[in-house]
Amino acid sequence: MLNLTLRYPSTRIDELPAALQPLAAQSLTLARLYAGRGITAPDELETGLSGLLPAEMLHGITEAVRLLDVAIDAGQRILIVGDFDCDGATSTALMMRALTKMGAVVDFLVPDRFKYGYGLTPEIVELGIKTYHPDVIVTVDNGISSHDGVARAQADGITVIITDHHLTTKETPPAEAVVNPNQLGCNFSSKALVGVGVAFYVLGRLAKLRREAGKSSVQVSQYLDLVALGTIADVGVLDKNNRILVHHGLNAIRQGRCSLGILALLEQAGRDPKQLQAQDFGFVLGPRINAAGRMDNMRIGIECLLTDDWSTAQRLAQELEQLNRTRRHVEGEMRAQADGIVQALAAAENNREVNTADVINRTDESGENLIQPKAEKQTVNHQNRSIILYQDDWHQGVIGIVAGRLKESHYLPSIVFAPADTERTDDDDAIKGSARSIAGVHIRDAIEQVAERHPNLISHFGGHAMAAGLTIKRRNFDDFVIAFNEVMTQMDEEVFAEQKFTDGALQAEDFSLWFAEHLTNASIWGHGFAPPIFDGVFEVLSFKILKDKHLKLSLRYPGVQYPIEAIQFNFDSSAWDYRAEKVHLLFQLDINEWNGKQSLQLMVKDLALVKETVAER
Repeated sequence: MLNLTLRYPSTRIDELPAALQPLAAQSLTLARLYAGRGITAPDELETGLSGLLPAEMLHGITEAVRLLDVAIDAGQRILIVGDFDCDGATSTALMMRALTKMGAVVDFLVPDRFKYGYGLTPEIVELGIKTYHPDVIVTVDNGISSHDGVARAQADGITVIITDHHLTTKETPPAEAVVNPNQLGCNFSSKALVGVGVAFYVLGRLAKLRREAGKSSVQVSQYLDLVALGTIADVGVLDKNNRILVHHGLNAIRQGRCSLGILALLEQAGRDPKQLQAQDFGFVLGPRINAAGRMDNMRIGIECLLTDDWSTAQRLAQELEQLNRTRRHVEGEMRAQADGIVQALAAAENNREVNTADVINRTDESGENLIQPKAEKQTVNHQNRSIILYQDDWHQGVIGIVAGRLKESHYLPSIVFAPADTERTDDDDAIKGSARSIAGVHIRDAIEQVAERHPNLISHFGGHAMAAGLTIKRRNFDDFVIAFNEVMTQMDEEVFAEQKFTDGALQAEDFSLWFAEHLTNASIWGHGFAPPIFDGVFEVLSFKILKDKHLKLSLRYPGVQYPIEAIQFNFDSSAWDYRAEKVHLLFQLDINEWNGKQSLQLMVKDLALVKETVAER
């Protein structure tokens, strides 16, 4: 049987929170789902915009709005400085659209990650001054650590307004206004806003101020499609506040009330906007927008979200589609190389340092040719509590994705480095790392611990609990690996054992198309409000192995009068026993569409064969 942890153990209505018992009378399963996610009161499930937290709770928002209001009235030149990911792109597009409608003179600038790196650096400020001559700079999705950039802008008399959401334990930069729910001294009760959420709050407050004063204004809620996209793509925690924002943005897209760029991207992906789900922001739209910042320049992505011309939107969406295909190709090559390194290091003797050249010789002899002989030595193996890799020819724009894949496949915090400049790979040159973490390991704080213990090791760092970025010198790679693993060894061993959750067994009547569809639309599911996942023991009626890697099952469940279809992708066929009569599945409900017909399908996430005892026979 599978080793699973129940999110909510009760199966009786009278054991549920009192507020959920009326719901349980209609659907005990749905009530259990909500209870398992900490819902104890009906208002936590409300989706009206009136349920959003009040903007005045955000420290610094009053001054930021006042400065923007003055700038618009005075015709001052406003420059938006964004980030090169989907959150930064949607934040920038939101600022551009709303401020323009309010009569602002506004332009935007997004740093090229390959030339300038992240944030409001002095170099970006100088480029902005040279190109746009701004009176006011507004950052979105960055700036909370940009002390030098703020100082450079203020030296030229430029007003700086920072809007950000990234974590910091340091004093905020002395900008004229700083809005960040995670800054020191901010009592905004949700810390889960992403960059576009912060921008939405600032613009909403500004629009209200101007509307009440009889000035040109705009209904900022009309841009919630951008807020929803940025929130899910940046893996924002789906607390009540974020669920409300995503709910309305998702409905707007389904009804066609959204950016033409989003519709054009969905067309490229072959997706019907009317059938869009919240997860599609992260798996369909987000990667295509992010491809611009990863492989070229995020300006393409932002212009796609800004255009009101359908043919232009289609052209830009096609460019993003091509960039995404290139990204997937580069990612595939890097991932194969990373897997080759990890496998070779895991095969090495206990904690022995392995020279990369040795790894190259072994892989070359096997015909795999996975690794190019450029980097020096790697000191990472499975005895450590992390995976940290670097190669001289790796692509900076894809390291975050590769780190995420390694984290998922090995369930270890993973950091992947690439050169800051592929033309400069000497020991004193900079390499940039992208980190992805597991539950229980706050990756940004772990990196900060390394920085505090070894002040000369890390040049820059920042991020969240689950994702972070950092810059070090190439010569410091091995020392960083050792220092990071020292921090990891101080953590409880249980943290590194993956815990698989289940919402328990379904009732027989839940195996229906109606319930599968109802479940999908019952809430905004995602990070922090986990999608429903169930388990149960099924009788195997028949099976097929498709394309040597996918397991297709036809199953019977007690009380269900018809066969239930299930599929597990990328299944290790060697683990299957053709004599299996029963299986214990961890699965999600799905609706399969084929030739215009819909049918219920279980998406299998894990599987164990059930051996019957003599008594059972």
